[in-house]
Amino acid sequence: MKSIALDEALKRVGQPDEKAMELAKKRWDSVAKPLGSLGALEDAIIRIAGILKTPEVRLDKKAIVICCGDNGIVEEGVTQTGQEVTGIVTENFARGDSCVCLMAEQAGARIIPIDLGVAADLAGTAKEFPIPGKEPLIKNPIWARKISRGTQNFRNGPAMTRAQAVEAVETGIEAAGHLKEQGYSLIGVGEMGIGNTTTSSAVVSALLGLAPEAVTGRGAGLTDAGLAKKIQVIQEGIRNNNPNPADGIDVLSKVGGFDLAGIAGVIIGGAVYGLPVVLDGFITGAAALAAAVICPEAKKFMIGSHVSAEPAGGMVLKALELKPVIYGGMCLGEGTGAAAFFSLLSMAQAVYEKMSSFQEIHIEEYKHLS
Repeated sequence: MKSIALDEALKRVGQPDEKAMELAKKRWDSVAKPLGSLGALEDAIIRIAGILKTPEVRLDKKAIVICCGDNGIVEEGVTQTGQEVTGIVTENFARGDSCVCLMAEQAGARIIPIDLGVAADLAGTAKEFPIPGKEPLIKNPIWARKISRGTQNFRNGPAMTRAQAVEAVETGIEAAGHLKEQGYSLIGVGEMGIGNTTTSSAVVSALLGLAPEAVTGRGAGLTDAGLAKKIQVIQEGIRNNNPNPADGIDVLSKVGGFDLAGIAGVIIGGAVYGLPVVLDGFITGAAALAAAVICPEAKKFMIGSHVSAEPAGGMVLKALELKPVIYGGMCLGEGTGAAAFFSLLSMAQAVYEKMSSFQEIHIEEYKHLS
């Protein structure tokens, strides 16, 4: 799979198949149960049918792409832990020893970590996009695509150059292309980057035109004083950088991070290669907002999983016009919400595929009543 430039990728964006969605809706209505009784799970299967361009929905090959990178804004003291945790957790992904790895294993999904900008040399890396079974000693090889050892402190200036932001987005698009080539039919996205609730809050504030205090939470745990400082840092960063909300790359480069830009690329890649992309929580939602500005059609390829406990979790999903399934107060990140949703989606897919129809059991079908 050759990488393609962002401008070229945007020219290749497709559209979901309306006929496949219509047939999927008819299949659901024929299943011997009350109409629409699986709610948003039915909607998700219908949406996936349109994206895959077939009502024969198969979800056997699933992957969660985790974009990893460090954030220079950490030096402002906006986090409870140090920057070194990013590298430690990213290596844990490679060993299969993290929350999302264990959850994804239960959901039958593969984990693909990408080092876009971790400020450390990582064990368990692969220069080429990992092929299942090729690296038997490493459970989840880290795709080594380091752009820089972390971003700059966006309080003082842009987090990265525009060229670096584009490179991160293009890497995400390339990852989606590799997964398409390997026969995957469903992608989840996750992230690892200490400080990325700060960058995400800044991105959401800039893109939605909301005050930082309205969209900023405590992240992995801050005191009242810590939260106040976090909000102040975001306010100053936005004021000093003046990100353009009509330009997703500009926002990502000025107040975002390599992880967010990579996730935005995976989402755009879903639109390019015809793959549904399941969001995780607030952080991937922030990246999705940027992706939707860069490529408005990408919204049609996104699927919500859960409402994050972060203050702006619901705001982001509403802006993306996505209906979540899980209201569990989760805020772990890493792609854990996507992994949890995968299991629910597999259950729904089993009903969709295997359940008897009203006709088969000789019962009169339910009717849609106005």
